[in-house]
Amino acid sequence: MNHRLIRVKELIRRELGMILEKDYDFGGRLVTIHDVDITADLKQCFIFLGVLGKEGGDEVVLKKLQAYRPQIQRALYKRVILRNSPQLLFRVDHSIERGVRVLNLIESLPEPLPDEETEAEAGMDEEGTKSA
Repeated sequence: MNHRLIRVKELIRRELGMILEKDYDFGGRLVTIHDVDITADLKQCFIFLGVLGKEGGDEVVLKKLQAYRPQIQRALYKRVILRNSPQLLFRVDHSIERGVRVLNLIESLPEPLPDEETEAEAGMDEEGTKSA
């Protein structure tokens, strides 16, 4: 990916985050932008969102964003001037929740049993002889 696309992605992510935070209310849910992926021809822009808060909020937030997509795009492209204004396509990203679940599983694992070799080495001193 070329440097220009990376800069455009970051600019869209930052500006869209400010627009969503300032102008839209999602009923006690926190909506964060995890990533932005834009096609090379700047025709489509995929926005990957994280939704924290009430259960079942993903669908509600996604429907609201789809309904207000023209207004959101208009507000965004007043701030980000591009020759082609890409169409925004919103997707819910569950990677953070999966990561937290995996970390919780890892933390709940029991401590590993000591190896026999480790115990034998612990009984030896630096010269390789048994210590009392």
